[in-house]
Amino acid sequence: MRLETERLIIRPWQESDRPVFHRLNREDEIMEFFPFRRTPEQADPVMDKLNTMIAEHGFGFTALERREEGDCIGFCGLSRTDLEPFFADGSVEIGWRLLPETWGKGYVTESARRLLDFAFEDLKLEEVVSFAVHDNHRSLAVMQRLRMQRDPARDFDHPGVPDSHPHLKRHTSYAISRNQWQSAKTGESA
Repeated sequence: MRLETERLIIRPWQESDRPVFHRLNREDEIMEFFPFRRTPEQADPVMDKLNTMIAEHGFGFTALERREEGDCIGFCGLSRTDLEPFFADGSVEIGWRLLPETWGKGYVTESARRLLDFAFEDLKLEEVVSFAVHDNHRSLAVMQRLRMQRDPARDFDHPGVPDSHPHLKRHTSYAISRNQWQSAKTGESA
Protein backbone atom coordinates (compact mmCIF):
# COMPACT_ATOMS: atom_id res chain seq x y z
CA MET A 1 0.00 0.00 0.00
CA ARG A 2 1.34 3.37 -1.02
CA LEU A 3 -0.78 6.51 -1.20
CA GLU A 4 0.23 10.10 -1.79
CA THR A 5 -1.06 13.54 -0.94
CA GLU A 6 0.27 16.95 -1.87
CA ARG A 7 2.87 16.87 0.93
CA LEU A 8 2.95 13.27 2.17
CA ILE A 9 3.60 9.66 1.23
CA ILE A 10 1.58 7.04 3.14
CA ARG A 11 3.55 3.80 3.04
CA PRO A 12 4.66 0.68 4.94
CA TRP A 13 7.34 1.07 7.59
CA GLN A 14 11.02 0.90 6.59
CA GLU A 15 14.06 -0.06 8.66
CA SER A 16 15.16 3.59 8.64
CA ASP A 17 11.89 4.51 10.43
CA ARG A 18 12.74 2.61 13.63
CA PRO A 19 14.13 5.61 15.55
CA VAL A 20 10.94 7.56 14.81
CA PHE A 21 8.78 4.58 15.77
CA HIS A 22 10.70 4.31 19.04
CA ARG A 23 9.98 7.98 19.80
CA LEU A 24 6.30 7.56 18.93
CA ASN A 25 6.03 4.85 21.56
CA ARG A 26 8.10 6.22 24.44
CA GLU A 27 8.00 10.02 24.65
CA ASP A 28 5.65 11.39 27.29
CA GLU A 29 4.41 14.30 25.17
CA ILE A 30 3.39 11.93 22.35
CA MET A 31 2.01 9.24 24.67
CA GLU A 32 0.11 11.64 26.96
CA PHE A 33 -3.17 9.77 26.43
CA PHE A 34 -1.76 6.24 26.70
CA PRO A 35 -1.20 4.35 29.97
CA PHE A 36 2.08 2.79 28.82
CA ARG A 37 5.41 3.56 27.22
CA ARG A 38 7.37 1.08 25.09
CA THR A 39 11.11 0.57 25.12
CA PRO A 40 12.76 0.21 21.70
CA GLU A 41 12.90 -3.55 22.31
CA GLN A 42 9.13 -3.58 22.92
CA ALA A 43 8.36 -1.26 19.99
CA ASP A 44 10.30 -3.16 17.32
CA PRO A 45 7.98 -6.19 17.17
CA VAL A 46 4.98 -3.84 17.05
CA MET A 47 6.40 -2.09 13.97
CA ASP A 48 7.05 -5.48 12.38
CA LYS A 49 3.49 -6.60 13.16
CA LEU A 50 2.08 -3.43 11.57
CA ASN A 51 3.95 -4.19 8.34
CA THR A 52 2.67 -7.78 8.39
CA MET A 53 -0.90 -6.49 8.79
CA ILE A 54 -0.42 -4.02 5.93
CA ALA A 55 0.88 -6.81 3.69
CA GLU A 56 -1.94 -9.21 4.64
CA HIS A 57 -4.90 -6.80 4.62
CA GLY A 58 -3.79 -4.05 2.25
CA PHE A 59 -4.05 -1.43 4.99
CA GLY A 60 -2.92 -0.71 8.53
CA PHE A 61 -1.25 1.96 10.63
CA THR A 62 1.16 3.17 7.95
CA ALA A 63 4.17 5.46 8.11
CA LEU A 64 3.88 9.09 7.01
CA GLU A 65 6.77 10.51 5.05
CA ARG A 66 7.11 14.15 4.04
CA ARG A 67 7.62 14.19 0.29
CA GLU A 68 10.11 17.06 0.12
CA GLU A 69 12.17 16.20 3.19
CA GLY A 70 11.93 12.40 2.82
CA ASP A 71 11.62 11.94 6.57
CA CYS A 72 9.15 9.81 8.50
CA ILE A 73 7.09 11.97 10.88
CA GLY A 74 4.70 9.42 12.39
CA PHE A 75 1.77 7.37 11.25
CA CYS A 76 -1.80 7.59 10.08
CA GLY A 77 -3.77 4.59 9.02
CA LEU A 78 -6.72 2.28 9.00
CA SER A 79 -6.96 -0.79 11.22
CA ARG A 80 -9.56 -3.35 12.19
CA THR A 81 -10.77 -2.78 15.75
CA ASP A 82 -11.00 -5.52 18.32
CA LEU A 83 -13.32 -3.67 20.67
CA GLU A 84 -16.53 -5.64 20.70
CA PRO A 85 -19.15 -4.90 21.96
CA PHE A 86 -18.37 -1.20 21.45
CA PHE A 87 -17.69 -1.67 17.74
CA ALA A 88 -18.94 -4.58 15.65
CA ASP A 89 -16.49 -7.25 14.59
CA GLY A 90 -14.83 -6.09 11.36
CA SER A 91 -15.15 -2.38 12.13
CA VAL A 92 -12.30 -0.27 10.79
CA GLU A 93 -10.84 2.65 12.69
CA ILE A 94 -8.68 5.52 11.53
CA GLY A 95 -5.91 6.61 13.87
CA TRP A 96 -2.72 8.64 13.97
CA ARG A 97 0.32 9.66 15.98
CA LEU A 98 2.93 12.25 14.97
CA LEU A 99 6.19 13.66 16.26
CA PRO A 100 5.45 16.85 18.26
CA GLU A 101 7.61 19.05 16.05
CA THR A 102 5.17 18.34 13.19
CA TRP A 103 1.95 19.07 15.12
CA GLY A 104 -0.27 21.90 13.95
CA LYS A 105 0.74 21.70 10.28
CA GLY A 106 -2.31 19.80 9.00
CA TYR A 107 -0.46 16.57 8.24
CA VAL A 108 -2.93 14.32 10.06
CA THR A 109 -5.97 15.89 8.42
CA GLU A 110 -4.33 15.72 4.99
CA SER A 111 -3.31 12.07 5.30
CA ALA A 112 -6.57 11.03 6.98
CA ARG A 113 -8.62 12.55 4.15
CA ARG A 114 -6.63 10.51 1.64
CA LEU A 115 -7.07 7.39 3.74
CA LEU A 116 -10.83 7.94 3.96
CA ASP A 117 -10.92 8.22 0.15
CA PHE A 118 -9.06 4.90 0.04
CA ALA A 119 -11.39 3.34 2.64
CA PHE A 120 -14.57 4.23 0.82
CA GLU A 121 -13.50 4.17 -2.83
CA ASP A 122 -10.99 1.31 -2.91
CA LEU A 123 -11.83 -0.86 0.10
CA LYS A 124 -15.59 -0.19 -0.34
CA LEU A 125 -16.08 0.15 3.42
CA GLU A 126 -19.48 1.28 4.65
CA GLU A 127 -18.15 3.10 7.73
CA VAL A 128 -14.93 4.21 9.41
CA VAL A 129 -14.80 4.93 13.14
CA SER A 130 -12.37 6.78 15.36
CA PHE A 131 -12.06 7.23 19.10
CA ALA A 132 -9.81 8.98 21.59
CA VAL A 133 -9.55 9.70 25.29
CA HIS A 134 -12.30 12.20 26.09
CA ASP A 135 -9.73 14.92 26.97
CA ASN A 136 -7.64 14.47 23.81
CA HIS A 137 -8.92 17.65 22.21
CA ARG A 138 -6.34 17.66 19.40
CA SER A 139 -7.45 14.26 18.07
CA LEU A 140 -11.14 15.02 18.56
CA ALA A 141 -10.66 18.24 16.56
CA VAL A 142 -9.16 16.22 13.68
CA MET A 143 -12.21 13.93 13.71
CA GLN A 144 -14.43 16.99 13.43
CA ARG A 145 -12.34 18.45 10.58
CA LEU A 146 -12.78 15.13 8.78
CA ARG A 147 -16.55 15.66 9.15
CA MET A 148 -16.87 12.55 11.25
CA GLN A 149 -20.00 12.54 13.39
CA ARG A 150 -19.95 12.32 17.17
CA ASP A 151 -21.48 9.00 18.23
CA PRO A 152 -22.14 9.17 22.01
CA ALA A 153 -23.92 5.80 21.97
CA ARG A 154 -20.52 4.22 21.24
CA ASP A 155 -18.52 6.08 23.91
CA PHE A 156 -16.83 3.51 26.14
CA ASP A 157 -14.37 2.83 28.92
CA HIS A 158 -11.40 1.28 27.14
CA PRO A 159 -10.86 -2.27 28.43
CA GLY A 160 -7.11 -2.00 27.76
CA VAL A 161 -6.66 0.92 30.15
CA PRO A 162 -5.86 -0.21 33.69
CA ASP A 163 -7.77 1.11 36.70
CA SER A 164 -4.55 2.86 37.75
CA HIS A 165 -5.24 5.41 34.96
CA PRO A 166 -8.93 6.33 35.41
CA HIS A 167 -8.48 9.65 33.57
CA LEU A 168 -7.57 7.69 30.40
CA LYS A 169 -10.40 5.14 30.47
CA ARG A 170 -13.31 7.10 28.94
CA HIS A 171 -13.15 7.28 25.15
CA THR A 172 -15.20 9.50 22.87
CA SER A 173 -16.35 7.96 19.58
CA TYR A 174 -16.85 9.38 16.10
CA ALA A 175 -17.88 7.72 12.85
CA ILE A 176 -18.41 8.54 9.20
CA SER A 177 -20.34 6.49 6.66
CA ARG A 178 -19.56 6.19 2.98
CA ASN A 179 -22.65 8.34 2.19
CA GLN A 180 -21.59 11.04 4.65
CA TRP A 181 -18.07 11.08 3.19
CA GLN A 182 -19.39 11.37 -0.36
CA SER A 183 -21.76 14.18 0.68
CA ALA A 184 -18.90 16.01 2.40
CA LYS A 185 -16.68 15.64 -0.70
CA THR A 186 -19.49 16.90 -2.95
CA GLY A 187 -19.94 19.90 -0.67
CA GLU A 188 -16.20 20.69 -0.79
CA SER A 189 -16.08 20.68 -4.57
CA ALA A 190 -19.21 22.81 -4.99
